[in-house]
Amino acid sequence: AKSKLKIEPTRCSSSSLLHPNKPTITMKFLPLSAIAMVALPSLTPANGFAPPTSSAFITTQPPSSHQSTHVAFRVSSSSSPLSLLKASTTPLHDESLSPGITAIDTSLPSLSPLFTSLRSLPFFRLYSCDMLASCEYIPQELFECYTESCEIYPIDDDEVPMDIKSNDFNEHEFELDGWARWDMPSDDYYDTLQFPEDYTGYDGSEVWGFIHNRIGFHEEEALVRDEYDADSWKADFNKAVSGLHAMVSAQVVRGMIEKLQETGELDPESYQWTDPVEEYERRLGANGETPEAVENMYFTMMLLLSGVRAARDRLLQDCDSGSIGDAEACETLRSILTHPLMDDPNIDAASRRLKDHALRDTNNLWEARMRTRDLMRIMNCVQCNKCRFHGKISTLGLSTALQLTLGRQGMGGDVAKIHRVELAALVTTMGKFASGIELCYEMQAL
Repeated sequence: AKSKLKIEPTRCSSSSLLHPNKPTITMKFLPLSAIAMVALPSLTPANGFAPPTSSAFITTQPPSSHQSTHVAFRVSSSSSPLSLLKASTTPLHDESLSPGITAIDTSLPSLSPLFTSLRSLPFFRLYSCDMLASCEYIPQELFECYTESCEIYPIDDDEVPMDIKSNDFNEHEFELDGWARWDMPSDDYYDTLQFPEDYTGYDGSEVWGFIHNRIGFHEEEALVRDEYDADSWKADFNKAVSGLHAMVSAQVVRGMIEKLQETGELDPESYQWTDPVEEYERRLGANGETPEAVENMYFTMMLLLSGVRAARDRLLQDCDSGSIGDAEACETLRSILTHPLMDDPNIDAASRRLKDHALRDTNNLWEARMRTRDLMRIMNCVQCNKCRFHGKISTLGLSTALQLTLGRQGMGGDVAKIHRVELAALVTTMGKFASGIELCYEMQAL
């Protein structure tokens, strides 16, 4: 029988410097018949975790153990309690996102199941990726992933619909200053349904450290003070990338929980992290490495929602032409594209903020395109093939959302020029974020 989580709050040792009385979590996996769910103490002022209500600057490391610099972020000043997220105990830094976050929270119960159905469609699950490309950014020693879950294999050639293969070959082009630099299409296609997201035990902190320190923007004084919410499109870029990292962290935690439910334990010789609650608190918790991580995940989700809405007519046109699949497949996609959330004006908060900032600095948007290309190409430095595969899809999805939001001069991109693989990655990545936010709900409900 499958096991369920039993959560037992205990007390930290005196070595906890920041919060010596903060509850920590131990996890036991017992048969369903032998356990009952135990609620964690709520993070309320009575427990000593009241959110700050005055302006303060807090320094923290971006989510990596290999950081060389501290990055500061701002807690907004407010005379009244700041808005709290359903998926986190951290107060919002950007209050303008609150209505959009509420809209997402309200809609996900009916929207998320649709993504499960969408995963079965070849249009959205088949990608031709170069899994042998060399890392061009970081000198690396060869890492061998010792768990079977790291590896993926191309599907048989006859399993790839000819229209998908021909579209990918015909649409591929080299654009010198484009938003994306996707792999050259080949006969090797990989299937997200056959190789879904998983906890492989791979440590990607070196790659994430490079992304946050070298691809993110930090050189301006405003960004040093406020990395994610400064009055600049560069802060918006940082926030979107942080949201991407938060989604990946949520998928790691979900994978840990699923493996523990299946096997009852994680071998510490194969898996560096074995406690999902501890990892959730470290990666996504209010007192973790990036307290704004969950808010940033919502921000990026809003960019993806706006991108999918911008591509809606194109996707419906592809449905009518038969490119997406049969009538049943198109009905699944239509259910997502016509969901009330897609027309909720509150989800525009992130794209509106980004576009407003970009229009004040259109001469420098080439930097955003260059760094987005770098964000995609550094996925070749990921030495877990399954992680690399899903990382490439997710970065392409974010790239497509940015392209549709900004285009060349901040006014938006031409959806007619978006390729099949970009559309597929955009919608697939939105589904990944929906799953990541739901994981945060589940962890907060424990």
